[in-house]
Amino acid sequence: MTQDSAPQPYGTPEVPRVAVRGEARLEVDPEIARIGITVTARGTDRRTALEDLTRRNNTVLELVKSYGDAVEKLETGAFSINPELTRHGRAERIRAYHGRVHVTAELSDFTALGELTTRLADLELTSVDGPWWALRPTSPAHGEARRQAVLEAVQRAREYAAALGADLAALVELADLGAENALPAYPPTAPGGGMRTMAFSASEETAPPLDLEPQRQTVHAQVNARFTMTPPQL
Repeated sequence: MTQDSAPQPYGTPEVPRVAVRGEARLEVDPEIARIGITVTARGTDRRTALEDLTRRNNTVLELVKSYGDAVEKLETGAFSINPELTRHGRAERIRAYHGRVHVTAELSDFTALGELTTRLADLELTSVDGPWWALRPTSPAHGEARRQAVLEAVQRAREYAAALGADLAALVELADLGAENALPAYPPTAPGGGMRTMAFSASEETAPPLDLEPQRQTVHAQVNARFTMTPPQL
């Protein structure tokens, strides 16, 4: 290939190019919600703390599983049981043992979510964090945002060409800059954006279900596009 026949990255007077960016931002309803459940136990000896922790963890898992298809995912995360030391004279003695298990649940039924969080918070030494709202990675909202970003890029390029008395001729390049949620899967709890409740003993009557309003999700897409166009009428 000779120097004269090499591609011209910026176009030529006969075949000018136009480069634009297309962008789209959609506000959509969430598809899933995640909650974090922490079960704790304290005992004067290791065996007692472990037995209490096991019993409470089993109660939590059975309760969550009882909601069937409303729960899409249930995972056990960190587990720990640690001694609490106290100084007695020059020696250190174990005062108590503390146990902790963290469980994560992912739900698609938001009506069941309000009832489940209330029932979990009503359990002994069980705390609940969340919910964290999100879209599935396969959500159609991501594809729709990308489609709208491409349409905007074409429209913008066509307007630039029309301002010069020209028309678009061909697409040279389309570079996807990605589409992403404005919020991560587990965003930090913001004022008014999440829920945290804790209960230290079971009550005789079940508390009314929490009324949780789903938090709208932002889907953002950007593309860079380059087109050739007909010679402008200057």
